[in-house]
Amino acid sequence: MTRPEFVAPRTEGQGFVTSVEGAQTKPRDAVAWVRVLAKYREPSTRRSVLELAATLVPFVTLWVLAWVSLSVSVWLSLAIAVANGFFLVRLFCIQHDCGHASFFHDRRVQDWVGRCMGVLTLTPYDVWRRTHSLHHAQHGNLDMRGIGDITTLTVEEYRARGRLGRLAYRLYRNPVVLFVLGPAYLFFVQNRLPVGLMTAGVRYWVSAMGTNAVIGIALGLMVWAGGFMPLLLIYIPTSVVAGTLGVWLFYVQHQFEETHWAKGEDWQLHDAALAGSSHYVLPQPLQWLSANIGIHHVHHLYSRVPFYRLPEILRDHKELDEAQRLTPWESLKSVGLHLWDEKREKLMSFREAKRLYGAA
Repeated sequence: MTRPEFVAPRTEGQGFVTSVEGAQTKPRDAVAWVRVLAKYREPSTRRSVLELAATLVPFVTLWVLAWVSLSVSVWLSLAIAVANGFFLVRLFCIQHDCGHASFFHDRRVQDWVGRCMGVLTLTPYDVWRRTHSLHHAQHGNLDMRGIGDITTLTVEEYRARGRLGRLAYRLYRNPVVLFVLGPAYLFFVQNRLPVGLMTAGVRYWVSAMGTNAVIGIALGLMVWAGGFMPLLLIYIPTSVVAGTLGVWLFYVQHQFEETHWAKGEDWQLHDAALAGSSHYVLPQPLQWLSANIGIHHVHHLYSRVPFYRLPEILRDHKELDEAQRLTPWESLKSVGLHLWDEKREKLMSFREAKRLYGAA
């Protein structure tokens, strides 16, 4: 994956002029881009309603079809439930935009839309919004890791651990843990408490417990109406598939070889946002189902832009379209990257770290 250099947009009359030359992004360039992206921040109420309906209606329809199919074939029902996981991911992305105040003009409306989506996505909205804002504010800062991110050690930190500590980190970074067991634990267990905000205020407990209560009522009604089969063959598979896809997307958005990490004194917010986030280039159907979340470098640089306006930015600014591109094949390779090398400023595998620095 190549990372072209951005030349800071300069004012000429009323507009901005940009050019591409070809190396690494500089902090001042990223800051200048914020001024360019500001004009895309306004959401369209009509478009937002249409995007919500275009996601929620198919999601509910597939739920009904999966339920009806239980009387025909449990495998058919399971297949429909798995497919519906993609629409649940899109609902999470809409909840994500609500959390950034980018989906509707009225903050109260989008907060309640986000809370309702949180019941479907098993994610208490107010808790997630706060931890996710910390992710945006601290991403790429080696001195501020721990909330809203995937744990990433530097080579030196890993080598300084004891044998059990290194084993624990290796297990954590194992694909089965990261993308199968981890998502199930995150959405079914961890999200039931305001983890990270346990002492931050009563509102986060209200968010978590209120979401839990509504989920509990919905599951009780489901079992009452159809027994445990809808729970086991529809609800759980849809949620697990969506959770796995969501964690995968989050992983590839920041875990790639040429990402960006820096110590606090060298860290700069906008540079970390642009250089430390990928542009995940997906086929159009998958890009739609993931609500353009793959255009993550632009989103991190200006999170108030609605997801449906992100392609507009790439059309208007080709240099952003070419930046941080990560193909699906390249994203598969990123699974083998585990440690941040501060000297070479790149993510590397355990094997490469051992080859360069010897056994710990």
